[in-house]
Amino acid sequence: MCTKGKLRGSVPLRYNDHLESFLHLGGLRTALYNYLFAKKHGGSFILRLEDTDQTRLVPGAADNIEDMLEWAGIPPDESPHRGGPRGPYLQSQRLELYAQATEALLKTGAAYPCFCSAQRLELLKKEALRSHQTPRYDNRCRNLSQKQVAEKLAKDPRPAIRFRLQEEAPAFEDLVYGWNRHEVASVEGDPVILKSDGFPTYHLACVVDDHHMGISHVLRGSEWLVSTSKHLLLYQALGLPPPHFAHLPLLLNRDGSKLSKRQGDIFLESFAAAGFLPDALLDIITNCGSGFAENQMGRTLPELIAQFDLTRITCHSALLDLEKLPEFNRLHLRRLVSDETQRRQLVGKLQLLVEEAFGSQLPDRAVLDPANVERILLLRQGHICRLQDLVSPAHSFLWTHPAVGRTQLDAISEQVDVIAKRVLRLLEGPGTSLSQDVLNAELKKLPEGLPGTKYSHVMKLLRVALSGQPQGPPVAEMMVSLGPKEVRERIQKVLSS
Repeated sequence: MCTKGKLRGSVPLRYNDHLESFLHLGGLRTALYNYLFAKKHGGSFILRLEDTDQTRLVPGAADNIEDMLEWAGIPPDESPHRGGPRGPYLQSQRLELYAQATEALLKTGAAYPCFCSAQRLELLKKEALRSHQTPRYDNRCRNLSQKQVAEKLAKDPRPAIRFRLQEEAPAFEDLVYGWNRHEVASVEGDPVILKSDGFPTYHLACVVDDHHMGISHVLRGSEWLVSTSKHLLLYQALGLPPPHFAHLPLLLNRDGSKLSKRQGDIFLESFAAAGFLPDALLDIITNCGSGFAENQMGRTLPELIAQFDLTRITCHSALLDLEKLPEFNRLHLRRLVSDETQRRQLVGKLQLLVEEAFGSQLPDRAVLDPANVERILLLRQGHICRLQDLVSPAHSFLWTHPAVGRTQLDAISEQVDVIAKRVLRLLEGPGTSLSQDVLNAELKKLPEGLPGTKYSHVMKLLRVALSGQPQGPPVAEMMVSLGPKEVRERIQKVLSS
């Protein structure tokens, strides 16, 4: 993953993503930091997609990446979908540029054709691993004579092209990791830059694209730090000025292990489907890392942009504790509920969730009335982390009538009728719109004068009568959430059963 930017007046940021998977949390964090960097400098955010490894393309990945960036609230200003002056934005549509650069490198001797078969390369790899060494190409084709090359081209007219690494790799100052130099020629063989199918590898494509797109700053994951010396050698061989580099430390699990695409739940689609808010995800992945003067919960995207500081990014990996995500989501959900416009949108979403979850079970369409749904949302906002929580089994009593038999209630208490009548009298009094605190006080009086009847039994009885569930929110909360009219109807049903 990498993103790139140009700090000249406006700031076009390029976000590169491989089409080998859908967008996940690590990719979101890289995209977000580059989005923040671009917007901080009044620039634009540009998406460039890598589809040059045709054997590893995942169907739908390109659309998913753009869709998820839109969902996250950080849409690109230019992209394959949106177009723009710096296109095309799919690397498979830029093959001519890579071919021209490769031809230039071949002419100067900075690159050479490689005729080694896949079988031979696999044997080299196995032999190195058997000897406990790092696999590397042995540069067999590096010193072929012109005659040998011509003879081999007659048999294999489309060889792979390798870049001739130099012994002296240039040092560079990374904007996060400081001064670096990696003598790549001493630890690896000459890399392939153009495959036999005419598609480039990342090393050539990113260098060529950055030049033609006018990039001056590259922000990408720290896994590319070692490769940067290789890229600088390519810039040098092509006679191109390199951009500035800033490598972002890894985003890891809380225990320090790597985020794995095999985890499944690290993909943004999973979080969206589970009802987590985009702002909560942006908040938690910045809260656990660096780039800000201080870490704090509840920051919105405009606040992240205003507070972001590239010079504050440290080399330390960011440890992500997803167990805290529900609490982050609760904060951002309450913020949305407090805004009238956003609350109306949440009411519409909650109506759809209720319809989807209960459908024909709804006793009365009146429960879907916007005023009722909004009332419930306002009352329960401090008790939920996601909007979906309001259609969970624990909250089903808000939308459907419980199926409770008299036998079930009699098993809890012998005073069912007496308790039910006392509750009705409580609701018929002048305090019909009783507050939760008043209700709590009044409910504690219900067992008075009933020998052998404990307060806990009364609460269990009312909870089952109102919700059909032995456990759940406090009874006073349930009564306030249902409203006096609905509570009366449910209690009267107990008396008539």
